[in-house]
Amino acid sequence: MEPTEKSESEGWPALAIDRQRRGSLVDQIVAAIAEMVNRRTLPAGTKMPSVRQFAKVNGVSTFTVVESYDRLLHLGLLSSRRGSGFFVARGTEAPAQQPCLPAAANVVDTLTPDLYSGQTDALPVGAGWLPPEWYGESTILDAVRHAMKIPASRLRGYGHPLGFPSLRQHLATTLSADLCAVEPEQILLTHGATHAFDLVLRTLTRPGDVVFVEDPGYGNLLALVRHHGCEAVGIPRGAHGLDMDVLARAAQARQPKLMFVNTVLQNPLGTSLSQAQAHRLLALSEQYDFWLVEDDIYRELAARGDSSLAAMDGLRRVIRIGSFSKTLSPVLRVGSICASGSLIPELVRVKMLTGLTTSEVNERAVYDAVGSRAYRKQVERLVLQLDDARELALERLGDAGLVPLARPRGGIFVSAGWPAQKQSGRAIAERALRASILLAPGEFFALTPPDTAWFRFNVAYAHEPALLDFLRSIRGELP
Repeated sequence: MEPTEKSESEGWPALAIDRQRRGSLVDQIVAAIAEMVNRRTLPAGTKMPSVRQFAKVNGVSTFTVVESYDRLLHLGLLSSRRGSGFFVARGTEAPAQQPCLPAAANVVDTLTPDLYSGQTDALPVGAGWLPPEWYGESTILDAVRHAMKIPASRLRGYGHPLGFPSLRQHLATTLSADLCAVEPEQILLTHGATHAFDLVLRTLTRPGDVVFVEDPGYGNLLALVRHHGCEAVGIPRGAHGLDMDVLARAAQARQPKLMFVNTVLQNPLGTSLSQAQAHRLLALSEQYDFWLVEDDIYRELAARGDSSLAAMDGLRRVIRIGSFSKTLSPVLRVGSICASGSLIPELVRVKMLTGLTTSEVNERAVYDAVGSRAYRKQVERLVLQLDDARELALERLGDAGLVPLARPRGGIFVSAGWPAQKQSGRAIAERALRASILLAPGEFFALTPPDTAWFRFNVAYAHEPALLDFLRSIRGELP
């Protein structure tokens, strides 16, 4: 017999929420309800309090409750019925511990805070940002000052849910000229590329869905896929691109919901897909009916005419993710999703559900910067600087005995290691950290630990004497 549904007014004491504890209120609420479901304190079919009632009893905002319920829906712990509310899902086994935390399958827990903060004194060899002077500091600072002069009338609201209209119009114009026809209404602005990945996963997947990722690939994305309860399946990527035969077999066997792919200047290898591979990838996505999420944040640093899934597909099956962190500054945190007009409304709904809108001040600053005359010249200079730095990095790393996994034609990264070295890359990275050097080992980018020790190097810092001395010392210990 199914449990009797409770009314909103009975049986719902306040949760033991600790506002002094690290972590968000949403994390605490999700963990508490998951434990209650797991222990059968909340049996399957039990009706949850309404958003307003839950907020009142626990002294939290309705936005907090909405995000908590949404996350519990994605975890499969709750279900919703139109017009009736939320219920404990039937036949669902809840995770035993901390359902809102991703599995610690790589070195994110040890190295990410320093890798991403930019506030460390350590040499940021494994970081994803460039020295501030490479970005064109005056262009950025002028744009930020101008953006701060936002009209007083704009201080009353949260900003447009899609993002600052002028920046979306600018993006639509440039993308239409460079890639494919795009309307401003097909562009949604985000808090950087990672926020865009999160919105796509929240919108298009449910726990248990299969998601294809590149292996090796972007470390935070791998953790994010797992965080959403999806099964990440790695498709090998090497010096010559994706292993299309593996992809074809996996697509037939696993029926993925979507695949994330870095078409040009892939992180961490720095390589780009050929036109032939891009065409076959699109054909496979059509044949096996899955979305392609194109991580295109390095496009402005790539050669003109390099393959573009969005351009080939016309945004029918491709969702393009963009960002300004590699050509302006990562601190501005402005990214974009470019997708079909039918998909954007649902992405907007999820964006508002989980965070309302994005920062109009940041978006205005980006608009002022990319619209300036100096910006295009700045990008051209940046490409030349990176070309010189990359060649020097390859030479210096070779002197230390490292072999590149691939030879990039552009971009920020070179990945290299010792082919015969079986020692853990993570262990070497931890030694480097004690020497005030931030390395990004292969474990950060791979679904399974690599067989040999290799690292992703930021070419802007890869020629520094302190790094080279450290690498030579490691080489001296090798058999």
